[in-house]
Amino acid sequence: MSRYHSYLKSATAILAAYKGEEPFTSFIKKYFSQHKKFGSKDRRQVSHLCYCYFRLGKALPGMPVEERILTGLYLCSHQPDEILQELKPEWNESVALDFSAKQQLIDNSFSIAGIFPWQNELSDTIDYEAFILSLFEQPDLFLRLRPGKEKGVKQKLHKAGIHFQTISDSCIALSNSSKLDELIALNREAVVQDFSSQRVGEFMELVRRRPSDEFRVWDCCAASGGKSIMAKDILGDIDLMVSDVRESILHNLEKRFQQAGIKNYESFVADLSKPLHVSLSTFNLIIADVPCTGSGTWGRTPEQMHYFDENKIEEYAALQKKIIATAITQLEPGGYLLYITCSVFKKENEEAIDFIKGNFQLQLVKMELLKGYDKKADTMFAALLQQLL
Repeated sequence: MSRYHSYLKSATAILAAYKGEEPFTSFIKKYFSQHKKFGSKDRRQVSHLCYCYFRLGKALPGMPVEERILTGLYLCSHQPDEILQELKPEWNESVALDFSAKQQLIDNSFSIAGIFPWQNELSDTIDYEAFILSLFEQPDLFLRLRPGKEKGVKQKLHKAGIHFQTISDSCIALSNSSKLDELIALNREAVVQDFSSQRVGEFMELVRRRPSDEFRVWDCCAASGGKSIMAKDILGDIDLMVSDVRESILHNLEKRFQQAGIKNYESFVADLSKPLHVSLSTFNLIIADVPCTGSGTWGRTPEQMHYFDENKIEEYAALQKKIIATAITQLEPGGYLLYITCSVFKKENEEAIDFIKGNFQLQLVKMELLKGYDKKADTMFAALLQQLL
């Protein structure tokens, strides 16, 4: 058996063992640690084959797994590939064709609608075909350079010979294979943060405050704290409160805040789908980066698309409404709500804003679907609303 057949067999075995119950990156890392026979190139090749399989989403469900892996590899490849050359040489010769031409060579029943069959659920401004095609390419790694650190970070990258693309004064894009841990003080000098997530800062900049005022911010679904760090950088010396439903994630946030130099903040565990049982002051700004389907990030985590159940859209939309209804009780008159998802579904995005405007005394300041599918980035949604006085 050639090593290419061996790669294909290994990928098939791994996919059979994986049930979608944890991120695939975690699963395959544990798998390789238990199976020491794989060298670094083997791990890279087998992992790539698995991800190519997932990038087909819901398409070609009846196709044998090995054939499906090779189909995904063909669609993900733009240059000749050694595995295709060995196992599908006729495809390897046509690997530079555009997606539509490749479709015709694969299977008459294959279409992009089969990959992502939820087109009717998408936010209206999304280019369906462009979005689908983006799912066959891994998004870039983005850094947000913290204030005053921009020049120093770029100098370190230049010195280390790491290529990067400047997106804005504070944003750079790098290859996902870039090794940064020992080169840059992550979180202190630069934050790993997707380009669209960084664009949420444009909404924070619309929040009006006087420098002399005490400005209270609650990041109510804080996760690892990336939005809180950005709020500190944009809004200055804020009185910060963070919460999350998971105690473990707040421990990770604490470590990240230490690295970022954020010391003055309070935190608590809260399930905001239920009424609050703690006494809080009111806030000038509530950041609600709510739990969602994550459909705008499936270019990074295509296994989630493969296992996705459409009923989850309604489940998340209902949860988001409960969280917002609880959080808004802590918004002071004239205060702002910043609603964020990493979803492409209108029920989680525009329809959520319709719900807020229809049930609470808030007016819309700005709303935008932050398209990343044409920039090798995630797609997100953000809306800033202000409490009426």
